[in-house]
Amino acid sequence: MYSATDQQEAFPVAQGASDGEPEGFSARRARREAAARFHDHVAELWSGGAESPLPGSGRTAERFAALASVAAEDLSAARLVEGHVDAVAILAELGGPEPAVGQLWGVWAAEPPGEGLKAVRTQDGWSLSGLKRYCSGAHSCTHALVTARAGDGRRLFAVSTGVGEGGATGYRPVAGSWQAIGMAGSDTPDVGFEDVAAVPVGGVDAYVTRAGFQHGGIGVAACWLGGARAVGGELLRAAARRGPDPITDAHLGAVDMRLHAAEAVLRQAAAEIDDDPFDKGGTARVRSLRVRAFVESVCADVLTHVGRATGAGPLCHDERHARAATDLAVYIRQHHAERNLAELGALVAGQERS
Repeated sequence: MYSATDQQEAFPVAQGASDGEPEGFSARRARREAAARFHDHVAELWSGGAESPLPGSGRTAERFAALASVAAEDLSAARLVEGHVDAVAILAELGGPEPAVGQLWGVWAAEPPGEGLKAVRTQDGWSLSGLKRYCSGAHSCTHALVTARAGDGRRLFAVSTGVGEGGATGYRPVAGSWQAIGMAGSDTPDVGFEDVAAVPVGGVDAYVTRAGFQHGGIGVAACWLGGARAVGGELLRAAARRGPDPITDAHLGAVDMRLHAAEAVLRQAAAEIDDDPFDKGGTARVRSLRVRAFVESVCADVLTHVGRATGAGPLCHDERHARAATDLAVYIRQHHAERNLAELGALVAGQERS
């Protein structure tokens, strides 16, 4: 295993980052630590020291538990690990190239308003040009699955970033485009592409129409839950230090109940996925929306209860807790709140009407 310290020079630092920040929160240090842990966890997968079963393999609960475990240690690292194991699953589902030992994969599929990526056919295949936003692991992933607009619709492509090999021609993370405090270590800047060679994976819209797209969304919720466990740990420690106290104990009880319920929901979702991995019953989207919304609400409640019970002290004087709480608050915003709830409600109403 490599430590974050051992790997400090293995990963480039963000442009413009301060070199003289020995104590306190450091985005540069967070990024280095997350990248090193990302490298370690993926190395374990290849060495057989740990496993990440594919969704629907009969061991989906183990997959979710492994993601939650990484997230309880470091949410930024979990974001990178989740992207890698999701990419492995996508490539298996859509018949893409098999990842090789030593490769670190990301999945960059966010499509907010703006320029976006365009894919064009060339004499040699396909190439991508434009701007891709929210590219987690842009400085550490050796490869990525990237969505782009082609003449016939939205497609998924595999690209090599050239990280560790001097960089691929035309691949350029945009300096200063990731200013986050929460999830700083996830290294999620915009990336500019200019005629970057790409290999199509699946057909038009295959990325979003496969059942695994919904299963993967629940994997993200497993990471959220791991982060909530880490935040809740501060309250558990505070309760032990204080001894019997009705207010602290009430907050701890509320947190314990919510975490227990979220774990049960994830276990049930895993069992349902294993029972119907290809979504023949057509329940995957409703399941994903329900689970993600519930786990997001649990995380928000945990942040509130822990903050109210412990006050500002841990947020101001315990960097590990402050980072976990801030990371979690940012990460759960991948949930689209009322928009996702409105979609869930419409689907449930449609089921009743039919």
